[in-house]
Amino acid sequence: MRDILTQLFYCVQSEGLARRIAQQCDSIHLQSISWRNFDDGFPNLFINKAQDIRGQHVAFLASFSSPDVIFEQISVIYALPKLFIASFTLVLPFFPTGSFERVEEEGDVATAFTMARILSNIPKSRGGPTSLVTYDIHALQERFYFGDDVLPCFETGIPLLLSRLRQLPDADNITIAFPDDGAWKRFHKQLLHFPMVVCAKVREGDKRIVRIKEGNPEGRHVVIVDDLVQSGGTLIECQKVLAAQGATKVSAYVTHAVFPRQSWSRFVPNNSGSPFTYFWVTDSCPVTVKAIENKTPFEVLSLAGSIADALQI
Repeated sequence: MRDILTQLFYCVQSEGLARRIAQQCDSIHLQSISWRNFDDGFPNLFINKAQDIRGQHVAFLASFSSPDVIFEQISVIYALPKLFIASFTLVLPFFPTGSFERVEEEGDVATAFTMARILSNIPKSRGGPTSLVTYDIHALQERFYFGDDVLPCFETGIPLLLSRLRQLPDADNITIAFPDDGAWKRFHKQLLHFPMVVCAKVREGDKRIVRIKEGNPEGRHVVIVDDLVQSGGTLIECQKVLAAQGATKVSAYVTHAVFPRQSWSRFVPNNSGSPFTYFWVTDSCPVTVKAIENKTPFEVLSLAGSIADALQI
């Protein structure tokens, strides 16, 4: 099948990932946007060579890394389909409000639903509704938050982890651990050929502590798998419990390394070393990827190949 020629635009934060995507496929051509601001701080945006993309398949690589950058990117996302293009694909590797998906008491605002509604109202291109490519969305039910005017394609970073695990010298001694039942529900069917450990938070007095709910880590290289990390506190507590129960090594994988307030620094080795042998993340959060570059125990597994494949569907 002939590759689909795609014009790929990108936000400032995602330039590195965009270039890696373009290196994967000769039919993906990078295009640029002038990201400027007026004196009052509001965006002054310009889509370069807008006339040249008429009739072309167009994609935009977004990164909603903070509320400050979402408005300018949404402005571009709403403008591109109106340039008489053949089709439009939005690549949003990390859906940032995914962990705010529930209303537990009257007054809670489920911002995951708000974001899904915004993306569901992207104008149609000549080819019809926008395709949305996103990775390891936090809660499975969020796929139903999107309306009929957007076509979500839910991808996963787990194949990148599996490829990396096969390269390890102790590849035949891997056990997968999940920090909670939610992580098990999301990922266990993709990891069935590994022994598994499931952890859980239980209340002990006034504290909530991590315990092993099922499985045995003794003598194993245990890899904790989850969709995202924020402060990292749960991963650290899981590591302590797994090591105490006999795990010879503990590593971690998350698709989305959010790490607000430089909380990644908790995992960098100190004088006593790092309790994590490896900490694998993808490049879905480019600000974090830049911060942890060349820092042990972190290793970045790029989504570039997977995104390039998705753009060829």
